[in-house]
Amino acid sequence: MRAVIFFLFPLILLAGEYAFQGKHLIVSYHGCDQEALTDIEKLKKEFIEATRASGATILDKIDFHFEPDGLTMAIILSESHASIHTYPEHSACFVDLFTCGDKCSAERFDESLRAYLKPKKVNKEQIERL
Repeated sequence: MRAVIFFLFPLILLAGEYAFQGKHLIVSYHGCDQEALTDIEKLKKEFIEATRASGATILDKIDFHFEPDGLTMAIILSESHASIHTYPEHSACFVDLFTCGDKCSAERFDESLRAYLKPKKVNKEQIERL
């Protein structure tokens, strides 16, 4: 029930503080630095910092560590959400950032993660959601 409440929270804000529009950044990072992917605590810290670098407001976060080195993490934002799913066995991870309104920067989020993960290949798409 907690997750449902948090995912509905941005919809409530849309009528007041945020415009009914959004940007959804979807990124796949391949050939990532193996140590960056497998140091779970540092990766969580860097993901939170990248989210803050975007200008988003963090409300809550949850993560799950898959043994030995996988991570799924979701950050609930006042503006919507950010998530990461790692696949260290493939030196890859999938990330998204969805924000309502226009105050957040997906570019700063992506730059911060690229600096930490050092991917050799990036597939990136940004969708305007209206």
